[in-house]
Amino acid sequence: MSPSKDLKKQLRKEALARRDALDEFWRVEIALEMAETAKEKIDFEPGRVVSGFWPMRSEVDVRPLMFALREKGARLCLPAILDKTTIVFRELVRGAPMVEMGFGTVGPHEEAEVLDPTLMLVPLAAFDARGHRIGYGAGYYDRAIARLAEKGITPR
Repeated sequence: MSPSKDLKKQLRKEALARRDALDEFWRVEIALEMAETAKEKIDFEPGRVVSGFWPMRSEVDVRPLMFALREKGARLCLPAILDKTTIVFRELVRGAPMVEMGFGTVGPHEEAEVLDPTLMLVPLAAFDARGHRIGYGAGYYDRAIARLAEKGITPR
């Protein structure tokens, strides 16, 4: 491994340990507060496609935020793992079947419409002062964002 990859691996490990140590009830309160604050601050036209994620382990639960954005007219989608390198974003529709996606998460069934998000809520292990994300190391989101860029889409 390169020194850069070793450093990222160590930073990821330390950040996840800190996050895992956070009180579970505090995390619930933060998720609700985040939804309340963001729904007032995030402006967009109805119909905007917003990707979220189904939380796993100690990740922040963005579902309250996603549902608040749906109330403002967002179309929601979740990542669906296709293989060891690829995710797509399938529409999240009330009452539609959800399936296990691996990594302890779930997503919309394969019959759900594939969407291109223009606003993305992404899971992470850590971020730096400039907002650069350290994910879990598999590169799924990096590749997905690159594919969106090839289509001329620059998600926020």
